[in-house]
Amino acid sequence: MLACARACLRVALRTGAPDPSPPADGPLGRPAAAFVTLRRRSDGALRGCIGRLVPAAPLGATLAAMAAAAALEDPRFPPVREEEEPALSLEVSVLGPFAAAGDPERELRVGVHGLRVDLRGRSGLLLPQVAAEHGLDGPAFLDAACRKAGLPPGAWRDPSARVELFTAEVIGPD
Repeated sequence: MLACARACLRVALRTGAPDPSPPADGPLGRPAAAFVTLRRRSDGALRGCIGRLVPAAPLGATLAAMAAAAALEDPRFPPVREEEEPALSLEVSVLGPFAAAGDPERELRVGVHGLRVDLRGRSGLLLPQVAAEHGLDGPAFLDAACRKAGLPPGAWRDPSARVELFTAEVIGPD
């Protein structure tokens, strides 16, 4: 999966578009939701992270589209330049199904679950590895997802908030 994502990243940086014919054999042929995360090798700083939440396409096609999007379309960063590619590490997160959490504080397992908070038309998602990377406990992780959605900390406690948990198979970084 990492080799596929890396090859697709190189195609995207060279052409400005997703790889038109990514591998589709074996596990890369099954539909899957996934994120591609790019970090600078020198300091681990995030350089791009984009994903697809619905398993609507084969994993190979999803990786091609998300590698291109993480490099060229993440609105938080300028587009990655082709000469930057060797200095970037790449990580793939293949998402499991989302499940509504009735009691997020009790059900959330930090380091195992990622989460999505939806409230008043705003949504924030964090991958499972984010909590460990930033030393967050459950409530702080939930608050961070709220902030990512543009909501105040603690908004996940609002009775109309929807909190969903998911797991991910994290591959990498390479």
